[in-house]
Amino acid sequence: MQREQEPENSWALVGGVVVFYMVAALVMVFVNKAVLNNTPDLPFTFLFIQCFIALLLLRLVAFANRTSLRRINPIDWELPMVHRSALINLFPYFTVGISGLIFNTLCLTNVDASFFQIARGLALPFTIVVSAVHTRVRPRPQVVVAAFIVTCGFFIGTAPTFMRRASSLSHESAIALFYGSMSSLLLAVHAVLKKPALGHVGNSVMSLAYFGNMFSATMLFMCTIFHGEVGVLYTRYHDPRMIWTPFLVGSAVTGFFGFLLGIANSLSVKASILKIFTVKNLMCVFPGNEPRNAHVLLAKGVIQTLLGVWIFSDVITLLRFYSISTIIGGTIYYTYIQNFKPKIKHPFPKSDLEKQAFPEKVHERL
Repeated sequence: MQREQEPENSWALVGGVVVFYMVAALVMVFVNKAVLNNTPDLPFTFLFIQCFIALLLLRLVAFANRTSLRRINPIDWELPMVHRSALINLFPYFTVGISGLIFNTLCLTNVDASFFQIARGLALPFTIVVSAVHTRVRPRPQVVVAAFIVTCGFFIGTAPTFMRRASSLSHESAIALFYGSMSSLLLAVHAVLKKPALGHVGNSVMSLAYFGNMFSATMLFMCTIFHGEVGVLYTRYHDPRMIWTPFLVGSAVTGFFGFLLGIANSLSVKASILKIFTVKNLMCVFPGNEPRNAHVLLAKGVIQTLLGVWIFSDVITLLRFYSISTIIGGTIYYTYIQNFKPKIKHPFPKSDLEKQAFPEKVHERL
């Protein structure tokens, strides 16, 4: 009876994870945009507070495991020891990650929420290219077609920016597209580097998130100094017209959701085999942790566009509509061919594969 209920529980977990990631992605985009609209001159300070809050909450989880709260704490994790050799090996991974996050934030600062989807439109093609270079495996023709469709959608939405005369060219739009493209490229590299990075922290997602937030907070604190945001903070603090509520609440919300994303990643790794494979097929570790399920991708793209129009009064031109639709359509096609790619026949039955992959779980069942 217990085995018959496992698929139902697994799909319930998958549904919850997919909904959570979609909500988290939307919250991160729109709360970030609201804060950056209110304080566009404090981007690094905003990111620093986000990472610092996530770092404190991770330490709080580790502290709870040393108290009586350990019985109700779903995460069995303690603060990892800081090894110099591990940090040196993780330095490229952390550097690429924080660089991609900075470019992502700068892009969102200079564009509206709906155009942000277009500016970040090359994320999937870059991921395919970087993955192919890293694995030295040529992508299938259908994957190349999907990347081509998404790339066409990107250029449909960005062509008006470069087709104007030089005197009327929007410098802000061109810079935002550069930021968005660099963010897509760097975070694609970041996703490829994640697997070897986990090996340096004992395959602990929580430990990797802890060290990542520690590194990011340190680097962002230095960026606030070099970017002159300390003086901006001093001026705004003494300005009686300054309203701090959007900045402080937005920082707390995004920092908390960043912490929850780390918890969700850790819980998905600790799930059963069926749950792991299902979540892996439906989710994509990507900037914003965007789900790879076709219906979820379509819903997220439509909701993000509608919320941009409703909350920020974004203008959806015909070209923007075509661009967003083409990008979403190409991504959905990529999702379809990935979820229905030819199955490889294994020389061992499923039970033997399960024993080889997770011997400790088989031992627990026995």
